[in-house]
Amino acid sequence: MTRHLIFFLLVTFCFSNRIFAQIDLSYYLPANEYHESIPTPKEVLGYEVGEWHVNNDQLIRYMEAVARVSDRVTLEIYGRTYENRPLLLLTITSPENHKNLESIRKNHLALSDPAGQKNLNTADMPSVVWFGYSIHGNESSGTNASLLAVYHLAAATGAAVEEMLNNTVILVDPMMNPDGNMRFSSWVNSRKSKNLIADPDNHEQNEPWPKSRTNHYWFDLNRDWLLLQHPESRGRLKKFHQWKPNILTDHHEMGTDATFFFQPGVPSRNNPLTPQNTFVLTDKIAEFHKKALDQNGSLYYSKESFDDYYYGKGSTYPDINGGVGILFEQASSRGHAQESVNGTLKFPFTIKNQLTTTLSTLESAQQLRRELLDHQREFYKTAMAEADSDPVKAIVVHSGSDMARLNALIKILRGHQIKVHELKKSIAQNGSTFDPQNSCIIPLGQSQYRLIKALFEIRTSFQDSLFYDVSSWTLPLAFNLPYATLTNKDFDNKLLGREVGNMEVVASNTENSKPTYAYGVNWNGYFAPKALYKLLKTGLRIKVATEPFTHKNGKKHNYGTVVIPLQDQPLPPNQIHALMDEIKRIDGTEVYHFNSGSSLNGNYLGSNKMKRIALPKIALIIGDGIEGYSAGEVWHLLDQRFDMELTLLPIDKLSGAKLQKYNTLILVNGNYQRLQSGHIAKLKSWVQNGGNIVAMQNATRWLSSKNLTRIKFVVPEKSDKLPPRPYVDRPLYKGAQLIGGAIFATRLDLTHPLAYGYNRETMPIFKKGTLFMEPTNSPYANPVMFTQNPLMSGYVSKENLEKLRNTAAVNISLLGAGKIISFTDNLNFRAYWYGTNKMFFNAIFFGDIIDI
Repeated sequence: MTRHLIFFLLVTFCFSNRIFAQIDLSYYLPANEYHESIPTPKEVLGYEVGEWHVNNDQLIRYMEAVARVSDRVTLEIYGRTYENRPLLLLTITSPENHKNLESIRKNHLALSDPAGQKNLNTADMPSVVWFGYSIHGNESSGTNASLLAVYHLAAATGAAVEEMLNNTVILVDPMMNPDGNMRFSSWVNSRKSKNLIADPDNHEQNEPWPKSRTNHYWFDLNRDWLLLQHPESRGRLKKFHQWKPNILTDHHEMGTDATFFFQPGVPSRNNPLTPQNTFVLTDKIAEFHKKALDQNGSLYYSKESFDDYYYGKGSTYPDINGGVGILFEQASSRGHAQESVNGTLKFPFTIKNQLTTTLSTLESAQQLRRELLDHQREFYKTAMAEADSDPVKAIVVHSGSDMARLNALIKILRGHQIKVHELKKSIAQNGSTFDPQNSCIIPLGQSQYRLIKALFEIRTSFQDSLFYDVSSWTLPLAFNLPYATLTNKDFDNKLLGREVGNMEVVASNTENSKPTYAYGVNWNGYFAPKALYKLLKTGLRIKVATEPFTHKNGKKHNYGTVVIPLQDQPLPPNQIHALMDEIKRIDGTEVYHFNSGSSLNGNYLGSNKMKRIALPKIALIIGDGIEGYSAGEVWHLLDQRFDMELTLLPIDKLSGAKLQKYNTLILVNGNYQRLQSGHIAKLKSWVQNGGNIVAMQNATRWLSSKNLTRIKFVVPEKSDKLPPRPYVDRPLYKGAQLIGGAIFATRLDLTHPLAYGYNRETMPIFKKGTLFMEPTNSPYANPVMFTQNPLMSGYVSKENLEKLRNTAAVNISLLGAGKIISFTDNLNFRAYWYGTNKMFFNAIFFGDIIDI
């Protein structure tokens, strides 16, 4: 071995191990002078960035310390998480800009107003850049890089830094998922060895289920920008629209064996509603990242994966709001170090790449400032021009006899700064009547025209057949609300009533007198299950109508009407009256008054066809193998939205659990192979003794494989010989056979207990995956069927569409005194799929009364 080679290896060894032994700021930061008045992260935290994973409390302490002493930095709290942790936003710019910040903000927002943007000179305006770090709690290199970014921007001296601060308003969201961060940082820090262990099988690098990617309820917050179901997203979007940044960066991590990704993503998967100039600017910004990462010697790539199709991601949402979203994906050490195909990946190196691209983004914002500002102006100008030429002028949406769902939809629209109006007069469209009391109207002639199109559009043809996320999310279909588009011939500005924030959710029953015989609850209302659970918890004896009836008062009551007699109850009538008043007032649930037990038509209130309802006592199976997203959706739905109690039952505790405490078990999507013959026998015995299982997606396949049900699934046909294809296209062909997320039509039997509360025979269902259930011989076991032509919106291959036609969406199986209700799909997808929530609750509340 030559002397030069030995020297090279020694230098390489020393450099590679330096970041294990002695980390300092010079490893990360440019060669600037820094103001001594600004504390370094180490001076506040007691360690150098990268030695430990910063937790939420430490990060807050540092950001507050900098904001206290820097005239470049202000700090605000824009929201709180489910665990009551504050969400921070730092505004960093020159001291002079801070003095005029509100004026700068208003001028910047005026670029988004075609009527007010004409006199603005972008040559004199700063650009606005938003840095969003670590929305996934266990992708922590971004959050740790935010410490360095804030220090650099607050403390760096020199003409170049001062010019950049004069020309830029920088918004730093340093920890977008504090609850997930606390779970992750606690895990890896408490398992760190003094001598770092890079073995991928080491305890530190392997978090337990459900891991820390998600928020408190196990939701992926990076899918919620469009849906706004969580406090983190709602607070963030409010600040986003107060500024409408020109660039928003979204700092993530990916697999350890990867390198570093920055956008653009796969060009064929761009959303066609995004203007082409957005992607031109993305390409230009990418040149700055290439240069900076080249100087680091970091491996990187772009245009090979990820995409800009689903607007619910942080890196894509800005594209439909006049800005440019940039995704960064850093290979993850998932701890402090980990072996990879590219050598040992150390945590400080991952942080350095995130900081490097933070700074290269700022450089691009400097160099492209006017282009970015002019793009924002042009985006909204052309949006209004497109709205003028669009034959569709407005969208009307009806409550479908459930104002709560319409109100929830309006809240999403208002969160995106979309104007919603009361409908001033009744109109008939597509066979439906939209009346002012129960409808709203959304005019397309407004600055958020493109986003309205994105939220309401039906799309079934695509340039590409692969998607990083879902291919459709059409909001009125998700809420199962009747809606129609109004063209030039149908639309008149006189249809627009006052602009609304939310439509009133009130019970239609306004009687002041108290009934003398019984109360009724209309099951059509979205929050009727919440009301029913509240009543059952008091011990009240409650029944449900299994057939329609016209009461003596002349009002017709549909399937699923809930009846609460006043006599022979554990509570006196005055307490029941108070409870019913609370239900009407808080949830807007429609309540009926019955002063007699007789009916004009149909069953009397004392009929045997009025079936007794039991209080649901629910356990949700969780743990290794179970899909955390699906489990979290059930937990969140019952706990947060419906105030229902449920036990989170770990799968490895099932053998010792006393199942007789529960009458309902929920099995969401996942792999249940950990359950062996003893567990299966226990489940079978519990069902035979009267328990009900509500299962979704692959849990239904597992139950069938263990002979707990006799469901048959559509098996893909295997061909002995496929036509030759290029090897390079193999991933594309395989990916095209997946259903990554699309919307399909089902046909309901409205007389069946699973359909109580629905009043239209067709219901949209969100489908992800290729689980197709064959109908059974029983005419009553499959009350929900996919239609002959089921595709409503999104991508599905011709082969899968053919397999899906006329298959069952649900199966009811009897097993002794109990039942197993199996759904092929997730009825609670991402918390915004309100339309199928009711069917999920029907399975919980009415499973006992179903027979086949």
